[in-house]
Amino acid sequence: MTQRIFISADHGMAIVYFLQSDVIPTLLEAGVEIVVLTDDETKEKIAQRFARPGLTFEGLRLKQASDYARRVQPRLQWLLAYLRRVGGSRRINTEAMDSHIWEVWAENSWKFRLGIWLPSALAILILRNFAPARKLLVQMQSRFTPNPGLYADLFDKYRPDLVIASTPGWRLDRYLLREAAQRGVRTAAAIVGWDNPSSYAIPGAAVQWITCWSEIQKEELVLGSDWDPARVHVGGIPSYDGYFRRQWLMPRSEYFKLHQLDPERKLISYASSFVHFAPNYPNIEALAKLVASDSLAEPAQLLIRLHPSHFQDRPKIFAEERQRVFELEKRYPHVRVVQPVPLGGSLGYYSGEDMDEKSSMLAYSDVFVTVYSTMVVEAAVHNTPIVSAVIDVPGGWNKPKKFSLSLREIGNWPTHKRFRQAKAGRVAANEQELREALNAYLSNPSLDAAERRRFIEDEITFTDGSSGKRTAAFILNILSQNERPEAAPLG
Repeated sequence: MTQRIFISADHGMAIVYFLQSDVIPTLLEAGVEIVVLTDDETKEKIAQRFARPGLTFEGLRLKQASDYARRVQPRLQWLLAYLRRVGGSRRINTEAMDSHIWEVWAENSWKFRLGIWLPSALAILILRNFAPARKLLVQMQSRFTPNPGLYADLFDKYRPDLVIASTPGWRLDRYLLREAAQRGVRTAAAIVGWDNPSSYAIPGAAVQWITCWSEIQKEELVLGSDWDPARVHVGGIPSYDGYFRRQWLMPRSEYFKLHQLDPERKLISYASSFVHFAPNYPNIEALAKLVASDSLAEPAQLLIRLHPSHFQDRPKIFAEERQRVFELEKRYPHVRVVQPVPLGGSLGYYSGEDMDEKSSMLAYSDVFVTVYSTMVVEAAVHNTPIVSAVIDVPGGWNKPKKFSLSLREIGNWPTHKRFRQAKAGRVAANEQELREALNAYLSNPSLDAAERRRFIEDEITFTDGSSGKRTAAFILNILSQNERPEAAPLG
């Protein structure tokens, strides 16, 4: 009997993970029928690009899901989601979760703080110390499942054997996963982001299986949010298989021509990161000045990749920083700006549309600079020297009710700390340290190469381009089992 699965792709990273890797092709070749649920506005465009026999596309109804979150006991739903976000076990590094606690504190009114802070502080204390409390929180969230279900017609039409999401209910995919669980349909999740297990912790739905990048992430899932080790699969990261195969790589001459780069100059690239917590502009301006000066070991040029958040309408400070970067491009020679490619709809600038741009930038850069972004892993995959620039501006954003966090402080977040401990790159807290790090790598590109290699082996496990097939094999193994969760009544 043909088996059928739902795959929730509500984010550009999920599009790459499932549709631009071997995951879906391998499942289709095995005879599995797949229904991809994705952004309603861009569903047809995605379907046209990835169409093949056995693959169907449906809308994920994100607007209706968002409306339900705002309409039905919104304060309680928000509180449960907040506790889930910050209530992971203290057995793992909680620095990222702690920062979110202070972010919520800083960006809300005193009335909100008084009403939420004390009960939530008590709840966090309990959640971080007692596994039964964390399990109870998952159960409590399940009561918030739309009735009738948002996806009732799709479940009735396709009768899936398995529902897979790109998170265990951390996003609006929670409603799909909850509805599946209540119908007795098996559920699974894939970790698509490097920092996800340490930043989001407790599931937003009862999910049976999960696949992650590495033993490090597995430990975070098991210790931080109580996953059964037997149900956590280490499959690597399918999204990076194309990097190892060099399938997205543009010819160097073509890439340099695309951005009007000088083929005779060394290329320093900068990927904006963590714009929600602090401005990136001090890093970018320091790099532009260094490139324009004669203080670098080699004549160089700067390519700046803006962050998707730079294109948000609110808060306007992100758009203002974007404009400052464009003005910097006009003011300094040998400075160019590249924008992420939008797909549209809710996927926005996280569309995965520019993997050729990212791969080429990382491959052809002589030094890659960012603020501990996930792209440090991607740069290491390309064996490109890495500098994490953490040049702070006093007061951060300096805006009322806008939380700011020192870029130096985030060095203790779990993924950032591992990058530093692995010595896979250099950290620069001021312009002098930045110049020294750049010159070290421009003078000796092989510097820290062994550390970069060990770093990616630890963080993504498989470096042979096989993660997509391994992940698909894991999914096929779930389908081969007869286990099914006990269905619960909707409502």
